[in-house]
Amino acid sequence: MSTAASDFRAAIERRDFDGMLATLADDVVLHSPVSFKPFEGKAAVARLLRILVDTFEDFRYTDELAGEDVAALIFRTRVGAREVEGLDLIRTGPDGRIADFTVMVRPLTAVVALGEAVGPQLAAAEEAPAS
Repeated sequence: MSTAASDFRAAIERRDFDGMLATLADDVVLHSPVSFKPFEGKAAVARLLRILVDTFEDFRYTDELAGEDVAALIFRTRVGAREVEGLDLIRTGPDGRIADFTVMVRPLTAVVALGEAVGPQLAAAEEAPAS
């Protein structure tokens, strides 16, 4: 597995937010299961990751699939009362950091619960002044 994907997984498992961000390229793009528009750039992805870390309960990676510049990390978590199963598809760029990040979640009820939990927080974060 790519070093960035391994480092990202380790940071998630430690709940180390700064460690997660260190694995991301400045121009990272994250494709979310609850938004048609991707999150572009480290600042936007950081806002989303902060919200997800606070929203997910009992988050754990259960499996991983690895290639040279791509990795798939399979996870389980809860959003409220909903059990969620998902996959983080991670592609690294030429600098070795995460350049493209796609999150897939199932079942549909989990996607809905995730959207309901995260949507209002994202809107509030976007309206808040930069600190």
